[in-house]
Amino acid sequence: MSAKLKIITVKEDDDGQRLERWLKKNVPDMPYVLAQKLMRKGQIRMDGKRVKPETRIIAGLDIKVPPFDVKERTHKPQKRDLSEADIDLIRSLVIYKDDDVIAINKPYGLASQGGTNTDRHVDAMLLALKNDEGVVPRLVHRLDKDTSGVMLLARSAKAAKALGEAFKSRDVRKIYWAVVTPTPEMLEGSIKAPIIKSSGDFEKMIIDEDDGKYALTEYHVIESAGQAAAFVAFWPRTGRTHQIRVHAAQGLGSSIIGDRKYRAVKDEECKLLDADLAGMDLAKRLHLHSRRIILPHPMKHGQVLDITAPLDEGLIKSWKALGFNYKYKQDPFENIS
Repeated sequence: MSAKLKIITVKEDDDGQRLERWLKKNVPDMPYVLAQKLMRKGQIRMDGKRVKPETRIIAGLDIKVPPFDVKERTHKPQKRDLSEADIDLIRSLVIYKDDDVIAINKPYGLASQGGTNTDRHVDAMLLALKNDEGVVPRLVHRLDKDTSGVMLLARSAKAAKALGEAFKSRDVRKIYWAVVTPTPEMLEGSIKAPIIKSSGDFEKMIIDEDDGKYALTEYHVIESAGQAAAFVAFWPRTGRTHQIRVHAAQGLGSSIIGDRKYRAVKDEECKLLDADLAGMDLAKRLHLHSRRIILPHPMKHGQVLDITAPLDEGLIKSWKALGFNYKYKQDPFENIS
């Protein structure tokens, strides 16, 4: 199969995007390895100039893509059409919307993006949230599949860039709610423990003082049910993979209920703790929820976004079973700069 010469003008909404991502969307038949090769040879150009995969494209400029040959694929990836159920779902999750930002309350069990054996995810449903100009919102950050709560979407490239810079600068307050077991010995504090991917299990993160990346999490115990469990608020000041789960289990010594990957104590102790909670009507899920996010508005100077995601019915059931206040409204970190 042969592709013809293309000269494509960069749209306003694509301004600032990395060239490699833009090519993936606008020239989907071109394999990434071939795109790299053509860029090295100077055959893909923007405004007549050589480019690299990481080059940021500029609205209004022309990108030249030369003719190329691609062998017919024997197994073409099947594009999954949005079902009415998916459209209804993603629209029902919206808890905030303006011209620049959408916030959703992501449910437990729904992935943020696709992966191995995952074709139903938030990213695939965003087409249902496009604006009147046909611009599809884009993810600003992700939540684990088993974590529910606030997720932000940008409605333009400029908003996405501004939000991304806010997250990188740590100018964002993210408050997570969790139920942990056992109750932490210290009722508030900071967990400073560097995190790295485990060499034995690439899907698991561990604390490694020598080679790990800097990670900081603030925590505050809001209520406790004896020593068995506690309602804890977490504020991850950095954004490492599984940070709260790792810091809770390995740094604080208290596992998040429902977390089988990161356990704070040995198997025998786990059995004793589980026995303390036996008979309680707790949700069969990870008890971690992205409750609230506070940050400067990406496009409206001086305005602040402050978005709260309600607990789902399953977590409300758990909070009630343990006697915790699921309507708690305070910010336990308001005095931390």
